[in-house]
Amino acid sequence: MNDHAQAMTLSERADELEEHMMHELEHVVVKSALFNLADGKVTDDTASTLACNPGKYLLMKEDPRLPKMPAKPTLIDYFKCRFASTSHLLQSAAHAKKAGQSEKVIMACLLHDIAVASFIRCDHGYWGAQMIEPYVDEEVSWAVRAHQALRFFPDESVGYEYPEAYVKWFGPDFQPEPYLVDEYKRARNHKHYMTARLITLHDLYSFDPNAKVDLDDFTDIIGRHFKQPKEGLGLDSSPSAHMWRTMLWPTRFL
Repeated sequence: MNDHAQAMTLSERADELEEHMMHELEHVVVKSALFNLADGKVTDDTASTLACNPGKYLLMKEDPRLPKMPAKPTLIDYFKCRFASTSHLLQSAAHAKKAGQSEKVIMACLLHDIAVASFIRCDHGYWGAQMIEPYVDEEVSWAVRAHQALRFFPDESVGYEYPEAYVKWFGPDFQPEPYLVDEYKRARNHKHYMTARLITLHDLYSFDPNAKVDLDDFTDIIGRHFKQPKEGLGLDSSPSAHMWRTMLWPTRFL
């Protein structure tokens, strides 16, 4: 190993490898501000990236490094080709199904962390609800939004306790932000409160790494409860289609 490689941190070596792979592409990929913020960088790499790739055009189409999506993608296509991990969602939905919950509750469990799997972690309940709102019943999207706050608050009536995992992950002194406390208080009196609460209940039992659940087990429920646009999910004109297009073409320059 040369002195340069020895002096580099693991993160720096990963960045160098990633940059090398991008140089191999026919078109230039420039990371968006959100990508850089996640790496702790407040920067715009456009000028430097172009300078390192003279004569190349910016990427304005699908990224060849990612699995190819069909011309008219469905929710199932996103599950298979764009979601980083689906086991948690599938286990949660399977647990709800086994408990005899309604199809709307099962659908809500299947989609509750859809933003984490595909988009962003921070405020994932709000992002997830916006992503699915045009395509599902209002009860499902509201429940996905509300579970963002409800998971931090116990409900003895259904046997939901504050997750021990949260103590391990966030520390014993963690307190949810005031906006989440307010959201919880509003949700308590909402007509769909119990649907959202059941998401949190079935969420607890869905972290088994050895469990085997197949997306095909939910194909019929998805067909009945997700309104697939004829143009393809993300290629339609719904208020959230742009979010699906971002997953479809996450490295498009504009």
